[in-house]
Amino acid sequence: MKKKGKNTILARSGLQSDPVFGAVVPPVFLSTTYTFDGYDGKREHDYTRISNPTRELLAQALAELDGGAGAVVTASGMSALVLALQLLRQGDTVLVSHDCFGGTFRVGSSYTEKGLYTVVFVDMNDEAALREAFTLRPKMLIAETPSNPLLRIVDIEKIVSLCKVNDCLSVIDNTFLSPVQQRPLDFGADIVWYSTTKYINGHSDVVGGALVARDKEVYEELLWWAGNLGLTGSPFDAYLTLRGMRTMDVRIRRQSHNAQQIAAMLDAHPAVGKVYYPGLPAHPGHALATRQQDGFGSVLSFDLKGSTQNVMALVERLSCFSLAESLGGVESLVCHPATMTHRAMTEEARAKAGITDQLVRLSVGIEDADDLIGDLREALE
Repeated sequence: MKKKGKNTILARSGLQSDPVFGAVVPPVFLSTTYTFDGYDGKREHDYTRISNPTRELLAQALAELDGGAGAVVTASGMSALVLALQLLRQGDTVLVSHDCFGGTFRVGSSYTEKGLYTVVFVDMNDEAALREAFTLRPKMLIAETPSNPLLRIVDIEKIVSLCKVNDCLSVIDNTFLSPVQQRPLDFGADIVWYSTTKYINGHSDVVGGALVARDKEVYEELLWWAGNLGLTGSPFDAYLTLRGMRTMDVRIRRQSHNAQQIAAMLDAHPAVGKVYYPGLPAHPGHALATRQQDGFGSVLSFDLKGSTQNVMALVERLSCFSLAESLGGVESLVCHPATMTHRAMTEEARAKAGITDQLVRLSVGIEDADDLIGDLREALE
């Protein structure tokens, strides 16, 4: 049979896999342990921390979507980061996007302080800075594209090429786009990293993560560490995530459509200084995003003119956007990165990354675009 399309994979992953009752939708296996088939007769699954039928269905779907050798499903996006770092040895150098998610910055900085690794934050779009960073002989590079929260686009093929020449593992955080809108393994990346909490689950009711590996050996090492350290996700969370995945493409298409319209409105509004959305032709990464992505996503940020008092007034007046962290759910959210998602970053680090106190981030949902635009207009005015 020819290779299946992504919507077929999303809709049909795990269906008709119940050999007992013939259930169309796969059941959730909550059992922590599984019997042996007699003395020394280990079955496919023996203990859920190591492997679980429900979690395995989700992992198989993710690996198929990204074109990887295998996927490891973890308890959160951050536990997936911790898992990726198990591929390193103490003292190794790791390059990380300078404008990364606040949690990534916090973990990287803390590990450096503890002397576990040397984490160097570098602008992945500054070719000179990036080449200088490679003189440190890094063993891993972790890049976000689009970045959180400024939606900078990194040329995956270019940085992967640098990694290969320098014997460095490449890890791409693809949380903002999901496999629906970007497949980093197609550009040669070694590992794709997800917070499945976001678009893959899509309903703001599950915390989870995943790593998808290009090579079987890397996948097997990640799987070994995940089981030994207890980083794996719960069966019920896997069940809900697999359920949420089935509508991922249609959700993301609508969200992206809404975001494009909102970005255009904000770009023309006198109260807005600058809009960060790769779907706008003026965005510096627009051409690259068009080339390596299948859509521009549904997260956008903008600088509000004036003081932080204006930001406070804006978020308090919105009724169709909930003031909350996270993103990717069917509901629209508004976030103030400086006091929320990126609060853990120092003022100096935020300034270097370009995250101002006037920056507002939106995660656009599936509501009617007219309602979202009207809500924003009213709050801005």
